Amino acid sequence: MDAVEFLRSLVATPSLSGDEGAVAELLVECMSAFGLDSHVDGAGNAVGLKRGAPVADGQERSVVLLGHIDTVPGDIPVRIEDGKLHGRGAVDAKGPIATFARAVAEVEPAPGVALIVIGAVEEEAASSRGARFVAPLHRPEACIIGEPSGWDALTLGYKGRTVVKIEFEQDCGHSAGPEGAVSETAADLWQGVRSWCEDFNSGKPRLFDACLPSLSQFITTSDGLRDRVVVGISLRTPPGFDAQPLKRHIEELAAGANVYYAGEELAWTSPRTSPLARAFSRSFAAHGLRPRFKHKTGTSDMNVLGPVWGCPIAAYGPGDSTLDHTPSEHIVLAEYERSIEVLKGALRAGGWAV
Repeated sequence: MDAVEFLRSLVATPSLSGDEGAVAELLVECMSAFGLDSHVDGAGNAVGLKRGAPVADGQERSVVLLGHIDTVPGDIPVRIEDGKLHGRGAVDAKGPIATFARAVAEVEPAPGVALIVIGAVEEEAASSRGARFVAPLHRPEACIIGEPSGWDALTLGYKGRTVVKIEFEQDCGHSAGPEGAVSETAADLWQGVRSWCEDFNSGKPRLFDACLPSLSQFITTSDGLRDRVVVGISLRTPPGFDAQPLKRHIEELAAGANVYYAGEELAWTSPRTSPLARAFSRSFAAHGLRPRFKHKTGTSDMNVLGPVWGCPIAAYGPGDSTLDHTPSEHIVLAEYERSIEVLKGALRAGGWAV
């Protein structure tokens, strides 16, 4: 199976968050055929391992290349047209995990080095189950996260995230009555959160330094006696963000309501001077590229693993991230194939492969 057919087969295998079993088995089968020692772990992750020759002192260093294999919903017919592979997950993030598997298959790990490819489950869910499962199992000296950066750029940081759900409930009343509707109460809360964020963001021109709220859920129901509304708010938070003042503000606005928090990941960034970033810079230069570094306003498994491992960490992978989750998701196959070569060059430049 060549690189393009490998990626096409991954994209053609559905893998909604929480239902990744079929694609995990396929990835294990393919990595085994590529020469990696592969298995599905206890969380459902697809894991492939390639070791270099042992060294005299028996010590082993490792690099983890972790990308997620789950997707958001959306049935996009899988097809190749004009050099582009269309399909759900082509960019986010089966293109990057296919890049990892192929690159590791095509290099020889340096003596005393283990290259570990992990196709992680449930990254698109708030659980990040796959990344949290492997976090205590490894202590790599570098980690590469599989997310679309473009083949010619490296992502050094992601914003954090706080997810909040608020449930309001009150007795039913006539629309002409003195008490406002429960939906109006919820709308006032949303406006209050937006106003708090606007004040926080004053004087911060970079989106990466701002607190960005989005209204993810607004559902009203009634049984004729009680009216109820559920509001979901997702907040993308900058490095060093203290969530406590915002939480206090939300709880004041939501007095008498039930408030639940989830998905509280911290923002995480790595310097462009780290050994990993320098290795990519050398590989970019070898391919005639000027190194480009990105900081993204979303989140990834970098937010989960960066604080635990504390090692140089960055995200890399082919694809245009503006196509993530969209009906037109596709990846340029020439870019995918170039990204494999860049990654191989970075592993060699970092001394992890020969």
